[in-house]
Amino acid sequence: MPCAPTTLKVFDVLGREALMLLDGEFDSGEHSVMIYGNDLHSGVYYYQLQSGSFVETRKLVLVK
Repeated sequence: MPCAPTTLKVFDVLGREALMLLDGEFDSGEHSVMIYGNDLHSGVYYYQLQSGSFVETRKLVLVK
């Protein structure tokens, strides 16, 4: 299985990076990540997964 440089970041609504969840090389396949929002306030965030040439951004709502 080929490895690809992969990052998973969380951004606030102003586009500032709030968390870096992953930064490394991972084999292709399914993976899971636990997000502990202890340092974040409740609100709307966006997370971006980038792996090789693949980039996807989705909305995340954090409710404490």
